[in-house]
Amino acid sequence: MFRSPYQRDRDRIIHSTAFRRLKHKTQVFVNTSGDHYRTRITHSLEVAQIARTLGRIFNLNEDLCETLSLAHDLGHPPFGHAGENSLNRCMINYGGFDHNIQTLRVITILENKYYNFRGLNLCIETLDGLVKHNGPVKKKLKYESILGKDIFKNKIIFSNNSSLESQISSISDDIAYNSHDLEDGLRAQLFRIEDLKSIPIISNIINKHKKNLNKNKNDLLLRQIIRSIIDEMVKDVISETKKNIKLVNPKNINDIYRSKVKLVTFSKKMLNFDKEIKSFLRDNMYLHETVLKRTRQGKKIINKLFKTICKKPKKFIGNKNFTRITKERCVCDYIAGMTDRFAINLYNTIK
Repeated sequence: MFRSPYQRDRDRIIHSTAFRRLKHKTQVFVNTSGDHYRTRITHSLEVAQIARTLGRIFNLNEDLCETLSLAHDLGHPPFGHAGENSLNRCMINYGGFDHNIQTLRVITILENKYYNFRGLNLCIETLDGLVKHNGPVKKKLKYESILGKDIFKNKIIFSNNSSLESQISSISDDIAYNSHDLEDGLRAQLFRIEDLKSIPIISNIINKHKKNLNKNKNDLLLRQIIRSIIDEMVKDVISETKKNIKLVNPKNINDIYRSKVKLVTFSKKMLNFDKEIKSFLRDNMYLHETVLKRTRQGKKIINKLFKTICKKPKKFIGNKNFTRITKERCVCDYIAGMTDRFAINLYNTIK
């Protein structure tokens, strides 16, 4: 009565158990590493903030932008992408695992809070936006294997383009991911500000703040640099998206869905910058021995939990109805829903 359908979707996401668990799930650093590193919940909030800003500029539905941003990582297992890779290997003979598809399982099947339906009963536009978080889906096989066939009752055309709100959420994810991973990596002293000078746009930003390059202001300087990176990327998206919309000239949502190209994009210059940041982070952060040591432990924990729980699933999961889905998928859902802390504690009781 008092809320629009998209406000209701947002509120159902925020009040879900899966959203609360993101507080204790790894972004890059395992949640037990320190209090100030980002977790999945802080990342999701930062994505939502950027997406709302872009949504308002283009006069789109801000609530839908926010909902998609808050929900996009609900399916992440413990230990970040290392945990995802490990769980996918465990499930290789049973349909596999993908955190984007798991998000859809969470909101359509696993979250049960209502008498009359399973899942959160979200709008079809929200579901469509989450299905296409990374763009149109050309191969549905893995989706059908993990979700079941025709779960959306043919209301979603997987091969169509995504809505502008979904495209905004996706690019906001990239902006938040890159800039804030840089900040966490610098705070963890995996690399130094000076190491970023090889990346052109960051080099220009650092030069602007050169007079503040001293030990007493390093923390403040870092904040200014990260703010400037976000600002540059957001301004670029606005400029390039305006050009794209003018060129394609969509008249309605169907024109957006039928479009063969993304409309919310970076310029070529910023796209190269985005690739350079990702490459830098991969080499200097994600593959850093400090991070790898934690991720190897995370993979070990996931593998052990999967094997152990599969032997006696009802001992761990309780009176679960294993007739509806396979034992392995049930165990996969259980592990994917764990926080880092819960997984570590359970592992320590069974190893």
